[in-house]
This record gives sequence, C-alpha cells and structure tokens, in this order.
Amino acid sequence: MIETLSLHEPSFKLGGEDDWLIEQRYLLDGKPHDDSQIKRNKNNLERKKPPLVVKKQRRGWYLTPNPIHSVVRNYISKTVVVLLIALGYLFIEPLLSSFGIPGIGTGTIRIGLLDYPVLAIILGPLLFSPLALRIGANLVDLQQQRTFLKSSPENPILEILQGPVAGMPLQLKVTLPQVRDDWKEAEVTWRVGVLSPAREEVFRALNRAESKQPPPGLTTELPHHWEIGLDDGTGGGEEAPMEHHEVEGGLFLRPMRVMERGGKSQISNGKIILEPPKSNWPGTVSTPLIRIHWEIIVRIQRKKGGPLLWALPLPVAHSKHNSTIEQLPINDGRTESDSV
Repeated sequence: MIETLSLHEPSFKLGGEDDWLIEQRYLLDGKPHDDSQIKRNKNNLERKKPPLVVKKQRRGWYLTPNPIHSVVRNYISKTVVVLLIALGYLFIEPLLSSFGIPGIGTGTIRIGLLDYPVLAIILGPLLFSPLALRIGANLVDLQQQRTFLKSSPENPILEILQGPVAGMPLQLKVTLPQVRDDWKEAEVTWRVGVLSPAREEVFRALNRAESKQPPPGLTTELPHHWEIGLDDGTGGGEEAPMEHHEVEGGLFLRPMRVMERGGKSQISNGKIILEPPKSNWPGTVSTPLIRIHWEIIVRIQRKKGGPLLWALPLPVAHSKHNSTIEQLPINDGRTESDSV
C-alpha cells in the first residue's frame, strides 16, 4: 500500500461541500488514509504526460481579444433589463389607461405598409446593436490574427534556476531574444488553476454513454472540436471570440475557471523571484478527471493591438504537506475577461 501511494500524487481538498469542491483522497479498508508522511518518487510523478489541452491551448504565443467583447456583454445585460421593464409596462398599460393615465410609447408608427409600436422602434436598435458590435469586434480580431501569423516573434528564453515546488517562490531568468519597436514594458508572472476534466471521463463517472444525451451543463457532441480533447463541452462556444481556422487550439488563451495568480515582476537581465499564490495549492496533477495546472505567463504591452501573451506549462512538485483550500477562487472563464 505505501509503495503504491508513493507513485501517486498526495491527497488534497480544494473547496468545500457547499461550494466548488475538488478532492483527491485514498481509502484504506473503506476509511480515508493519511498519506502526508509518505515519501514520493519525484521522477515517477514528473513522467506523467500532460493532457492534450495543455499542449494545444496553453503553450506559445497568444493575443488578447478586442475589448469591445467585454463591453458588449455588460451592455447586453443592461439592455435585457430595459426590455423586461418595457414588456412589464405594456402588460399593465391597459390597466393604467382604465384609470385615465395616458400611455407612453404605445402608439404606432407606419413604415411602408405596416404599423409598428413606438416602443419596438425604440428598443429595436438596442437589441440588435450588440450583434453588430460583436461582428465588428470579431472581424477586427480575425485581421489581428492574420497579421500576427505572418510575422510571429521569437519565443522568450526561460531558465528555471531551482526546481519549482508548490508553496515556494519561483526563481528564474527571462530573456527576450527579439524586442520589436511597438513593444513597451514586459513582465512575467505564474499562476495555477484547475482545467476541466476530460469529457469522456465525466461521462464515465456519471455512468452515461457519450452518444446519449449529455448531463446538465454539457452541450451536445461536436466531434470536430472536442474529439481531440480540446474541449469538454461546458463552454458552449462562448469561451473565446472568433479564431483563425489555421491555428489548432486558437490564438486566444482561455483562463481557467478556477485559478489563482502568483507574484509578477518586470523582466530584467538578472534573477527574478516570483512569490507563490497565497492559497495552499498542490503541485501539478495530470489525470483525466483532476488536472491541476501551473504555467508561466510573459505579458508584453504593445502600443496598439492589446497585450501579447506567451504561455509555458510548468511542472511543479508537491509540497511535503497535504493541500487544503477553504474556498476556491472562481473566474469567469471567458477569454476577454482574463487580466493577467
């Protein structure tokens, strides 16, 4: 038993029973086993192959979406409130008229051969303008991606000075072999989070066939996208703006829904020390169901086009103590809402 546990990641509990919960524990004779004192073979733990989503969607250069996407989402929520108020008013307007209160916007306007309610003429542009703005933002994003693909910069050179361990500062050196004229300041940070489990593993845990109706929260199957392991079906097409079809995995870095950032620092010629995230996270875990992912992010501010990001997965060793987090830091999950 001890020898077997030494080949696996330690126990941890992230979150609570009444909130988001990610837990890994081992049972011995049906009872939880305390494995905090077990010495693990780091070489065996580090040989585990990372999931395909890390290789395809969390490595290399990434762009930041047009800020209009975020503005439009906030605008839509306010527009829906106005629409509900208008519908409520139209519902009670006959009652107000019976009391002699004149109606507002209940008249009609003739356009061509048809009569339209005045409120419809007022609310129509409010409802359709977000769609026009999203289309315009997507076209700008596509043009930005085409321009970037024609001349992508050289990758930064990272030197990890000491093996990264969860809960300990990260020591590294960062060198930018190429600095372009439109680049401004550059900084480096690292962060940890939880990637979504593999879709097939979710179905297996729920004892459902993948060809049948998906459980609540998962969209129907789109084989061209998540058959190769790049999606679990919870994003519903809203994780990222329109992406260039030539780039497998896309050019927008999707934030992890459960994620916490560590320290950040301006890139310099000497040694850089980044403080760890405040919570007690475990090291890297790469299983089909639980995926604790660490990564380094280089953020380059540009004069135009938004910040440029470069991501590198970071295998992090586990600390000597079991990890426990009372409440997990939850994020939006949409690309335009991520601020590194």
